[in-house]
Amino acid sequence: MDRGAPAFSFVVVAVLALASSVASVNVTTLAFDEGYVPLFGEGNLVRSAGGRSVSLLLNRFSGSGFISKDMYYHGLFSASIKLPSDYTAGVVVAFYTSNGDVFEKNHDELDFEFLGNIRGKEWRVQTNVYGNGSTCRGREERYYLPFDPTADFHRYSILWTAENIIFYIDDTPIREVRRSDAMGGDYPSKPMSLYATIWDASNWATSGGKYKVNYKFGPFVSSFSDLALLGCRLDPIQQVPTTQNGCAAADAELATTGLHVMTPEKRRAMRAFREQYMSYSVCYDRARYPEPLPECDVLESEGKRFRETGHLKFRRHHRRMPRRGRRAVVADANRQPRM
Repeated sequence: MDRGAPAFSFVVVAVLALASSVASVNVTTLAFDEGYVPLFGEGNLVRSAGGRSVSLLLNRFSGSGFISKDMYYHGLFSASIKLPSDYTAGVVVAFYTSNGDVFEKNHDELDFEFLGNIRGKEWRVQTNVYGNGSTCRGREERYYLPFDPTADFHRYSILWTAENIIFYIDDTPIREVRRSDAMGGDYPSKPMSLYATIWDASNWATSGGKYKVNYKFGPFVSSFSDLALLGCRLDPIQQVPTTQNGCAAADAELATTGLHVMTPEKRRAMRAFREQYMSYSVCYDRARYPEPLPECDVLESEGKRFRETGHLKFRRHHRRMPRRGRRAVVADANRQPRM
């Protein structure tokens, strides 16, 4: 028996209890064809019978993805997502906003990236914030999850306003980036589209590329439902609002959700999540940034858990894998699919 299991269960219950006290992400959802179109690998994009959910497949021939029909100048981008199970090393599922197709040299981007793993190891989630092409100043954070993201759907949301950016998992805010003068152009400021993709990132996604995608376990399927887009829609060609009153009405509707407001309850829930599940933060990576980036809130309760590289010193409640599972990892990684 894992002696850490009771403590781990207690912490999960505590985090979920805090999350239950904050406002839920409750917005109107869309059918796929109302707000999105295929991006690539259309043969690997499967709509549900009612058209309100979609699955993206990765096989040996192609990944797949979709994109919002419109660009948005601020907004809420949300979906319930179920990730592939079993051996998923090298697989990346991404749910993100970007304008890289329009502003190739100075693009903005807000990411949820889900990083697959070998059998018996957990999926990890990475968030990124880039503004004005600031990819040389990476703002990554990585987290474990208090649930199995392959067993059921969980909602992931990106809120982007003129003042702050908040990443939500279900009803829990896990990261906030507040705009400041010191950030300058690093704060995303140009219209973006919503993207969702699944692809082969064998060269970096799992243990720095040590474990590759093994298509014996494919196709890898990630499913999306409860699709939501809320914000100021812009024509993707002319980049002007699609309504006569500009962005005022859309901004007001976004404000009524209350999701941009970080109440004391939300801050407690966010801190509890981060102290338990964050495995890397750029704010504690002194090797890259001897001085923290301007938006960083450096907290002693968080910082004492990390090395100078921003990675965890240790993980107290890591779920142990059965001995048989450890042998299977080696076999899975080395087993080659039949051609």
